[in-house]
Amino acid sequence: MLSAIKQAAVEALEAGQPVAILFGTVTKTNPLEVNVDQRFTLDADFFIVAESLTPLEVDLSPFLSHSGAESGQASSQSVLIRRGLQPGDRVILLRMQGGQKYLIFDRVVSG
Repeated sequence: MLSAIKQAAVEALEAGQPVAILFGTVTKTNPLEVNVDQRFTLDADFFIVAESLTPLEVDLSPFLSHSGAESGQASSQSVLIRRGLQPGDRVILLRMQGGQKYLIFDRVVSG
């Protein structure tokens, strides 16, 4: 009976705080690892990564005319729109209720 009451109390607390905000530092990118608040390190299995933190590179060569293309040389003009996560990046983590998944929400740019 006492354990059931304790469990109900824990569940009530978790329901009142469905998300916790934490900070971490990317230690590895392939596979992804993040050290959370200098206390523990989590691997890629725990993370959901926001699209804005994934690399995006666009190949512009189909839209540009090149003198190199006319002479038979292949030329690629790609532009990096956004870089992905890199070791050393400080990130904002949202721990979902239950603590099994963390959303990497964004990079920290100051503070």
